[in-house]
Amino acid sequence: MVNFLVCLASAVELNVPLKYSEDLGSLASRAVYKPGWKCRIAASFLLAGLSILDIIPASIWQQKLDSLYLEVLSDGIIALAWLTHSLALLAIYKSPYSFHRGPAILLILAFLPIPSFIITLVWHCQTEIDGHDLQPITIFRLIILCLQLVSLLLYFVGYIIPVADRPEFYSINDSYQHEPLITDSGISGPTWPGVAEDGESWISRFSYAWMNPLMKYGYQRMLNRPQDIFQLPQQLQANRVREHFCSCWQEKAALSQEGENIASSTDGLFAQSEGFSVSTFSHNTQKSVHLLSVLHTAFGLRFYSLGLLKLAGSLLAFSGPLLLNLLVSFMESCNEPLSHGVMYALGLFAGTFLGAILRNQFSYEINKTMLVVRTAVISAIYQKALRVSGSSLAGFTTGEIVNFMSTDTDRLVNFCLSFHELWSLPFQFAITLYLLYQQVGVAFLGGLALALLLVPINKVIANRIMENNKEMLKHKDIRVKLMTELLCGMRVIKFYTWEKHFGTRVYASRARELKSLQALKYLDAVCVYLWAALPVVVSIVIFITYVLLGHQLSATKVFTALALVGMLILPLNNFPWVLNGILEAKVSLDRIQHFLDLADQDLDAYYSRAGPSDPRSLLEMHNATFSWSTASNVNSERQTPRTSLQLYIQDLMVAKGALVGVVGKVGCGKSTLLAAITGELRRQGEQVYIWDLEKGFGLVTQEPWIQFTSVRENILFGKEYNARFYQEVIEACALSEDLNILPAGDQTEVGENGVTLSGGQKARVALARAVYQEKELYLLDDPLAAVDADVANHLMQKCILGILRHKTRILCTHRTEFLEKADILLLMDNGKIIKTGTPGEILPLVESAPNFRRKDKRTKDKIPTEDSQEEDIDEEDLSQVSCLLKQEEEKKEGAVAFQVYRAYWLAVGSCLALSILLSLLLMQGSRNVSDWWLSHWISSLPHAGNTSVSSTSILPNSQLLLFSHGGLISPVLVSSTSNGTSDVNFYLTVYGCIAGANSVFTFLRAFLFAYGTIHAATVIHNRLLRRVMKATMTFFDTTPTGRILNRFSSDLYCVDDSLPFLLNIFLANIFGLLGMLVMITYGLPWIGLVLLPLAIIYYSIQRYYRFTSRELKRLYSLTLSPIYTHFSETLTGLSIIRATRATDRFETENQMRLELNQRCRFASDTAMQWLDIRLQMIGVAVVTAIAGIAIIQHQKKLGNPVLEVGLVGLALSYALSVTNLLSGLITSFTQTETMMVSVERTEEYATEIPIEPQEKVLQIAPDWPSQGHIEFQQVVLSYRPDLPNALDGVTFTVYPGEKVGIVGRTGSGKSTLFLALFRMVELKAGRILLDNIDSRSIGLKDLRCRLAIIPQDPFLFSGTVRENLDPQGQHTDTELYQVLEQCHLQAEIKQMGGLDCELGERGKSLSVGQRQLVCLARALLTQAKILCIDEATASVDQKTDKLLQVTIRQRFADKTVLTIAHRLNTILDSDRVLVMHAGKVAELDSPAILSQKQDSLFQHLLHSGQQ
Repeated sequence: MVNFLVCLASAVELNVPLKYSEDLGSLASRAVYKPGWKCRIAASFLLAGLSILDIIPASIWQQKLDSLYLEVLSDGIIALAWLTHSLALLAIYKSPYSFHRGPAILLILAFLPIPSFIITLVWHCQTEIDGHDLQPITIFRLIILCLQLVSLLLYFVGYIIPVADRPEFYSINDSYQHEPLITDSGISGPTWPGVAEDGESWISRFSYAWMNPLMKYGYQRMLNRPQDIFQLPQQLQANRVREHFCSCWQEKAALSQEGENIASSTDGLFAQSEGFSVSTFSHNTQKSVHLLSVLHTAFGLRFYSLGLLKLAGSLLAFSGPLLLNLLVSFMESCNEPLSHGVMYALGLFAGTFLGAILRNQFSYEINKTMLVVRTAVISAIYQKALRVSGSSLAGFTTGEIVNFMSTDTDRLVNFCLSFHELWSLPFQFAITLYLLYQQVGVAFLGGLALALLLVPINKVIANRIMENNKEMLKHKDIRVKLMTELLCGMRVIKFYTWEKHFGTRVYASRARELKSLQALKYLDAVCVYLWAALPVVVSIVIFITYVLLGHQLSATKVFTALALVGMLILPLNNFPWVLNGILEAKVSLDRIQHFLDLADQDLDAYYSRAGPSDPRSLLEMHNATFSWSTASNVNSERQTPRTSLQLYIQDLMVAKGALVGVVGKVGCGKSTLLAAITGELRRQGEQVYIWDLEKGFGLVTQEPWIQFTSVRENILFGKEYNARFYQEVIEACALSEDLNILPAGDQTEVGENGVTLSGGQKARVALARAVYQEKELYLLDDPLAAVDADVANHLMQKCILGILRHKTRILCTHRTEFLEKADILLLMDNGKIIKTGTPGEILPLVESAPNFRRKDKRTKDKIPTEDSQEEDIDEEDLSQVSCLLKQEEEKKEGAVAFQVYRAYWLAVGSCLALSILLSLLLMQGSRNVSDWWLSHWISSLPHAGNTSVSSTSILPNSQLLLFSHGGLISPVLVSSTSNGTSDVNFYLTVYGCIAGANSVFTFLRAFLFAYGTIHAATVIHNRLLRRVMKATMTFFDTTPTGRILNRFSSDLYCVDDSLPFLLNIFLANIFGLLGMLVMITYGLPWIGLVLLPLAIIYYSIQRYYRFTSRELKRLYSLTLSPIYTHFSETLTGLSIIRATRATDRFETENQMRLELNQRCRFASDTAMQWLDIRLQMIGVAVVTAIAGIAIIQHQKKLGNPVLEVGLVGLALSYALSVTNLLSGLITSFTQTETMMVSVERTEEYATEIPIEPQEKVLQIAPDWPSQGHIEFQQVVLSYRPDLPNALDGVTFTVYPGEKVGIVGRTGSGKSTLFLALFRMVELKAGRILLDNIDSRSIGLKDLRCRLAIIPQDPFLFSGTVRENLDPQGQHTDTELYQVLEQCHLQAEIKQMGGLDCELGERGKSLSVGQRQLVCLARALLTQAKILCIDEATASVDQKTDKLLQVTIRQRFADKTVLTIAHRLNTILDSDRVLVMHAGKVAELDSPAILSQKQDSLFQHLLHSGQQ
């Protein structure tokens, strides 16, 4: 038998996958004639036939009846082994891989029988050829032996015949590999040579031989990238799944629309405009289409048919105990023929073998179904996000929508498993009840009544678990949303020293989440306790009922009932968990359904199809009202509209090719007008007409949206590269010099949200992207705000009036000096166009900035664009940008380090962890003692006939009782000898006491474990958050938000929930195994001889598996972050994606990222099945071998016949138990280890990320700095040690109360001065003195809270106006209203609802200009002596700006003010101007002197601004 299994393994353990399709197979077979292979195949089949022939003489001329069956068994196994070997050779011969000789192991295995043949031949010659007449049987057998040796010789000849050279093949996926990928996806093509599973032979499919190359790669540490993994089978590929799902969705939509001849308007429009192959959910049909019914239609048939596999596997699980019972009864009987024993042994082998394969295939197929459901749901959510109307989307935060894609989708997918458990558990329950009735009659009803009491208790627990789960999800959503904001606004938080406040908010949110988690875990602990304690209680109730009914208890009845009760409790206990899983899936399904039910953007209804009133018009609007609010108020309680402003357009006509300027004060509705044109708002009233709508718009938003990819890919935005036109666009958008400075030119990758570019560069890249798209209508929302006068002039002349001169352009701006060449100007106020006219009519109405234009427009040498000065949010010297490029997330390799386990141990707490282990030990010990007590009871019985039954009934783990034959023994087969009543009472009492102790230890273990894991989850989160809050700004600039968020969402979810669950199972398995080994070796010492080699084989297989499993889990985590990052990036830039009609391309990108992630997940799941089938086969081999040995021993009358039956029964039952327990141990250990990767990832951030210096050398006075004196002394600063200096020997002094303006070109180090002052980056050399105290000797918090800054990026947090102005609650309402009045915001805020009105995510209720005013108000609240202003009024209209400058001068009259400026008028009245150049101070003097100084940099800047 072992020979057969070894040959089976040899046939499939190939070093290459058996990948062949019909085409490739035919190509291979046509390519060359292969005589060597044919020789080997013929020889193998011949050897199989000869083994069958060998049975004939034994049966015809049989002399010894008892040896016949052994001959049949032996020859049958040899024939089966050679047949398997032949089929394996045939499979390789037909594959494209037949151009080499195949694995050497095949040759070695083929030659193993030679010694056996030779020894047999010699034996026959010596014993039977003795000179007398030869018997026919001897001659026949000698001929067969000789033929077998000749066949082996033929096999060897076939092996050494040279094979032809292998011709060139192309992989099934070569066409896919050689196709160019989407330009800006950033995902490289697949490198694995084939598709997983497709085209495989049945042997390869059942044994997962096609996985061997991947397992080998993993073991050799060669799995470094997701592309190293097999591609998905065709039925699992994302595109195919999505198309099938969408077609089913449309069928459902069509059915629900029958009788209403309403065409799907959205679909029609998008199909024309974007060429969708599959039209999407439509506005009219979505309400009536349910996600569950579509999933049912799309994947239901295959999913339900898997139930047949589940049923067959469950039935075969009962065959094991029944056959074991028959085998034991055969051994008890001396009269039963040997053939029966052989049949039972073969039946046992077949049952366990088939059962293992069916259960394994069920798991594998259900995993595949879960993958396709996951693909469909994620694609549907992404697709919906691209289509949903802007007003509907306002009700959801990015964090919530990302949660739909992660947590909710996972819960929905897990329903696939729960469903099949839902029907199979009652089925097992019914069979067990019937068998229990056969044992104890109606007495089982007493125990059943108690067990059924558990159902309502479990229902109550399940309901509570569901409620707490809902609550926990809600708090998790809030925490993830808060973390997203915190990470995006980290720069502002650090400037204002709000770390403690925001940390407290996150801790509070986490505390609420943990409270729900705590309730969850304790309810879980109650379930675990009931699961462990109930079998004993139910058993005792059954026994008492049985005795009260007048029956006599016997040991057999006790053991059989115990075994069956264990089997009865398993479905009862599992049922609530299954129900819980289904209820969780229902909650998640409802959440996703609610999102999918939102109204879509219905462009056909939004825009008029009627022609324009004037044929020259490109855009017309008549009597139309627009708002951000949704049509229904269903969602109103959770909705945060962007602004309460309603837009009303009475008549607006824009001619083709016109330049339209839009002006007006902050918050008057300029950006809302552009949103109305793109269809993002809700329209009421009459028509909106746009010519050539399908082509889309060139949209530039006020806050530039930059993708996390290279500069070139950002500009191309999916369009084909045209070198000439591309160069023109670069020139027109003044990007040439910037690209020259960047380390890799336009191939330089920019950070998330363009973090490595300055504000001006981001604005120009966004503009270049719009220009490159070549649309007819351009909507430009203040692209000139973030650039200085010189660059703004260039953009106006070369881009807006140059390359776009023949296009229609609508330009919103506050820089009215550039609007003189506009064809028409619109003056807006309060959501209405109050006046339309020429620049001559409108501009005088707008109070403009002082105009320094010179009457004599002297021709002068214009300074190149590179010397233009421009704000720079990060101001990293652009030659150093390489330090801030996208860093690939590191993937740790090898085993999870010991430090990770140590960290988790310490997080639980050493004392608590030891208590948990002790309670586990006591629980297992008491369970083993109860088993020993039962065996002691058995040994005291007068009849030894029961030994077989009783000893095989002793099973320590109720989960494994399914495999115990003792539980199913028919009462007919067992003598019902009974003890005296007093003996029974004594034994039952002692047993009850032991069971009581076991119950107490179980209770302790369950609750201690729950408490310990919650404590660990709290500690790990707190350490992670503390470290991240202290991290340097460089870390946030170089790490995508999605990557950090992954630690706080997915990884923390594992630490909270998945890891404790798996760790619990793992620890239970370890202690269960130890207890079982103690019991086995105590009762049957010789079994150690079987267990030792078994342990070695198990160890080697699990080690081989674990290497690959770890790498696959890490790759899965690694490919998960890009899906979420890309999704949140899509949500941020949704208006641009839709305006440019790029939704189809983004969907494809999402699919590619999803496919890469699914490849890793599929490989990871399949690797687990690869391990499972091998472990099961080893178990089958052991059981069959023990059965075979038992039969031989029985026939040969070896050993003690009295003990024989008991020992064999014990060996067989424990063989089944131990193999299953070891299998569970490896699986749970591997799963625990893969979950520990989450702890490893959180630990990496909690210990390794760079943090800001925390030490405080000097205690400072409460009023420091009292004067506001600043002195830079030879300051040298670089962002990283290996990079050039951003500040290089900067020395200057700013006197108390002085106002200093700072100017200079991009990358000259302007904002770096502020970063140095606030110690956002530590100095390399030199020092900064504030009131003559070195800033490095002061604690960071003390330093930053004594300085004030108005950053250029107006970042607001979700929450109230009060929380944004004064998060720490240090000011009164009067003071807050006072600063709002000074910032000209008081009226708007009062109109919105006062200081407690919600501002929405990132303050989206306010316009960008209003957000800047709120940031200014924050600074006005401060009492700091030193104020740094980083061009805080770029998005503010000039009238308001002028008033604000007056406010700043009045409020900070006695304070030191440093101002980085773009509008030179804001610094012309400064005391001095500091001009930076290449990290050094180029000029420092009063504006009057510098403007008169010939060839000064300041004079150049001033003149270029006046052109």
